[in-house]
Amino acid sequence: MARIRADHQLHHRRLSRNIGLGVMLILFVGLVYGLTIAKVGTDPNDDLGAPWASPQEERTQ
Repeated sequence: MARIRADHQLHHRRLSRNIGLGVMLILFVGLVYGLTIAKVGTDPNDDLGAPWASPQEERTQ
């Protein structure tokens, strides 16, 4: 009876593909998280805000 070897070339290719996909997924999640923090953390009233942005209260008056 022939035994199935666990270290076949197909397993190595599939493992490296899965690791690559996992790394890409982690990088994508990190990018989305970083962009979310940058967008939510921007205050137009501070020195880092856009010069054309004005506070909401001044626009309504």
